[in-house]
Amino acid sequence: MSAPLPSDLDIANAATLRPMSEVAAQLGLTDEHLEPWGRDVAKIDLGVLDEPAQRHPGKYVVVTAITPTPLGEGKTTVAVGLAQGLARLGHRAVVTLRQPSMGPTFGIKGGAAGGGYSQVVPMDRLNLHLTGDFHAITAAHNLLAAMIDNHLHHGNRLGLDVRNISWRRVLDVNDRSLRNIVVGLGARQDGVVRESGFDITAASEVMVLLTLATSMVDLRERLGRIVVGYTTAGESVTADDLHAGGAMAALLIDALKPNLLQTLEGGPAIVHCGPFGNIATGTSSITADLIGLAHSDYVVTEAGFGSDMGAERFFDVKCRVGGLRPDAVVLVATVRSLKAHSGRYVIRAGKPLPDDLLAENPADVEAGLPNLRAHIGIVRRFGVEPIVAINAFAEDRPSEHAVIEALCTELGVRCAVTRHVAEGGAGAELLAEAVVEAAGHDNDFDYLYPLDLSLASKIETIATEVYGADGIDLSPAAARGLRDYERLGFGGLPVVIAKTHLSISSDPSLRGAPTGWRMPVREVRAAVGAGYVYAICGDVRTMPGLPSSPNAERVDVGPDGAVTGLS
Repeated sequence: MSAPLPSDLDIANAATLRPMSEVAAQLGLTDEHLEPWGRDVAKIDLGVLDEPAQRHPGKYVVVTAITPTPLGEGKTTVAVGLAQGLARLGHRAVVTLRQPSMGPTFGIKGGAAGGGYSQVVPMDRLNLHLTGDFHAITAAHNLLAAMIDNHLHHGNRLGLDVRNISWRRVLDVNDRSLRNIVVGLGARQDGVVRESGFDITAASEVMVLLTLATSMVDLRERLGRIVVGYTTAGESVTADDLHAGGAMAALLIDALKPNLLQTLEGGPAIVHCGPFGNIATGTSSITADLIGLAHSDYVVTEAGFGSDMGAERFFDVKCRVGGLRPDAVVLVATVRSLKAHSGRYVIRAGKPLPDDLLAENPADVEAGLPNLRAHIGIVRRFGVEPIVAINAFAEDRPSEHAVIEALCTELGVRCAVTRHVAEGGAGAELLAEAVVEAAGHDNDFDYLYPLDLSLASKIETIATEVYGADGIDLSPAAARGLRDYERLGFGGLPVVIAKTHLSISSDPSLRGAPTGWRMPVREVRAAVGAGYVYAICGDVRTMPGLPSSPNAERVDVGPDGAVTGLS
């Protein structure tokens, strides 16, 4: 095995960053398009989208994955490495990514700036606040929550049913003790007593609609359409009914502008938004991608979790809203994840990998191939041919990579081993070449379902055609909720399935490509401002907790003011 790499933070801190004007120039942007936030970060003025196009739109590449282990399989590092690899081949490339949430940064997972020599820098700025977008979203979300309780306190003119208010509060910190709370305790002037709770900011509907908004006008309209609850007569109550949408928009003026950073090799990286992948789109913003497509040869973006969740929502929600069309899909696979799908190992976040899993064992990789085969089928269901990226780890063996390559040959799928973490863009050149080849061919991209299907039929279509379920089982509450949403005029919205990311199914214990199961839908909710209805299938936590030894214990500041301990 090769010598271990320095830590991600050490690599990031050793980098010599290019001036932001030079980074922006690679996108054809000038200083008049930028709003500097310190020396190494800038906001991009959305006015750039109103300027006449100077070139043909770039190619649109999305990075997704097979079903991940709790550790993740490196979609972000692949996206960054691929953008660097494309640049080494002489193409103008930009990577567009979600902003990391500080909850996971201080919890188990750590930051989300990439890894090794395929990172977005400055790492500490990216993982800690960046330009304050998450705080603006938190403030806008909680302003609406405050105005709901204020409305109740002053007589409840709209007739909100206090037992049917869906708008909770948010915070960008993992804090399990806030999942369920009671507000309004104390004297009468302290408000109306009712149950509520907190979600993490990434799970806020404000975060998602900011991701999908294409302009300030669109953002303002979406904010106004947010449904906060229902009257005793079953009618929806919106943010604009509470006269809150305008003030919320005022708090989000700067947050609507994407953030420009750079990769370790000095290429442009646009970082914007950070929706919760289990219950939302799990992608960066439409505006970031539109800017990239207008000013580069290739836009490399990422869709959260596996293709069953991230890619499906990317195609059916984000591409539909933004009028976007993918030119290539990269499907990340790892030896360790395929071994996990053999069912012979247990991988836990925050714990070392089992020793047996690190040993050479092509048979275990082969036993996990049904999961890769299923994800290839999912991508093909949308009319796009995937490129399988084998994200190589130091403990991998050539014999194990050969098992994956053999399946790809059997299925007629492009495949490349990528060593971008250890080697940067040079390690991703083979993958970049495969992407260029794939993106040069037309595809038959189409959505999974038409919007005029019933909500229940849309949910069942995803469950059967993407997840491989035999059908769905609606709880009485879910069936009633779907009928109510269609009565209220929400039936034409797309749907999102809130489920585990650890299985293609809705049961996290099922590995590989499960068959012979039905998906239970216990509850449905409407994110009307964001523009979709989501079905809750399983236990999905929207406010994570901290582990016994969180990453926060290791983060500190040195005498020179430099952050230490980030991972």
